[in-house]
Amino acid sequence: MNLYAELLRIIGDSERVSVNATVLEQHGKGVAYHDLHLPDVVVFPVSKEEIVEVVKFANQHSIPIVPFGAGSSLEGQIIPVTGGISLNLTLMNQILSIRSDDFIAVVQPGVTRSQLNQALKKYGLFFPTDPGADATIGGMAATNASGTNSVKYGVMRDQVLGFEVVLADGSIIRTGGYSYKSSAGYNLTGLFVGSEGTLGVFTEVILKLHGIPEETSDVKVTFPSIEAAGGAANLLLKAGLSIGKIELVDDKTIKAVNAYKGTSYREEPTLFIELSGSKPDVENSMSIVHEIVHDEHCVSFEFENDSLKRAQLWEARHQAALAIMAANPGKGHMVTDVCVPLSELVNALKHTRKTVDKYGIDAVIFGHVGDGNYHAVFSVDTNNEEYMKKVKEAHKEIVQFALSKGGTCTGEHGVGIGKKSFLVEEHGDSLFIMKGIKAQLDPNNIFNPGKVFDSIPVRS
Repeated sequence: MNLYAELLRIIGDSERVSVNATVLEQHGKGVAYHDLHLPDVVVFPVSKEEIVEVVKFANQHSIPIVPFGAGSSLEGQIIPVTGGISLNLTLMNQILSIRSDDFIAVVQPGVTRSQLNQALKKYGLFFPTDPGADATIGGMAATNASGTNSVKYGVMRDQVLGFEVVLADGSIIRTGGYSYKSSAGYNLTGLFVGSEGTLGVFTEVILKLHGIPEETSDVKVTFPSIEAAGGAANLLLKAGLSIGKIELVDDKTIKAVNAYKGTSYREEPTLFIELSGSKPDVENSMSIVHEIVHDEHCVSFEFENDSLKRAQLWEARHQAALAIMAANPGKGHMVTDVCVPLSELVNALKHTRKTVDKYGIDAVIFGHVGDGNYHAVFSVDTNNEEYMKKVKEAHKEIVQFALSKGGTCTGEHGVGIGKKSFLVEEHGDSLFIMKGIKAQLDPNNIFNPGKVFDSIPVRS
């Protein structure tokens, strides 16, 4: 069978079915360290009808399909490890409706978060989930993305009200709806959020929106120790303030940023805080923040209201990952992604720093203090077996520490290729249920095979 010819027959447009070597390579590797695996064909659908026909054909012939958005996932979710069809959804990028009075938008999966927020400005609304990259809504839903805003607004699962999904047999279902809550039946919307392209292909996403805050102020505070910074963060969270973001970065991370940018930021554990809400509420919160951090022996305190200067305050946090990548040109990018109960975050950050130092790995470490999610970012040489062994051992120790404290192996990046063994450690007693759901919805295992877990039971 000539796969290209069959797909061209379905799509009817040679510009949207490609076997070009460069295009295949672009769809064979994400931004992280995972190995390249080329798809056989890349398809660019423009409608759900085309997706239905491609999925039916693939299911009939047991051909793998890997949904592809912006390609920014960090655990290899978009890599076609068994070849097949890479289904690039970027041309399905229409904002279908904005129901401003309902605080709802309906979008196709290829819409990016910046595209959506640009369209929402005139309504005084915004979509809060910000994973850093300008990811697509479909990809963000597939991995249950979050980011720095999650302390106030929650993660992607909290923003998705419903889906339109193409299942493996080509049928279309709708989950959820336009109401903010429902007790009708099983929560299928929640099931598909975080499914990493293994259960179906999103064609529409119903999103919850929020009003743009009247006032936003940002604060950068440094401390003599990571314990002091963590203690202050805990007190700030308990104070019931209008905190939109709160991030903790260790001193070695600031040092790496200074080396990368030629800056002279204080090389001390640092809290980055954003306050948002009504002007009186933000002003009151600012005074309380100032009081609390000084009681906790902060070394320096800076705050800004101007948008440009606010961005400058956050520069050391936003440049952290780029700093370690720039210091290690030509190497792969690896980001650990564990999450622990808030009371364990400072100990987890200290343990992570000790672990990477023990193995001699250059890393920057930072945490989303508001939800206990933290990252160690380091560059890896996949051709250096000895170094990769150290990296894998360090990663294992970091994850197992988190699991021992009641945490998780992934707070926002997903399982993909890189965390399958850790998923077994974390949820081994319930993995048979996940595999059973996969087998029921995708009995031929065409949707993103090799991700989340290695095999599914055969349905008789």
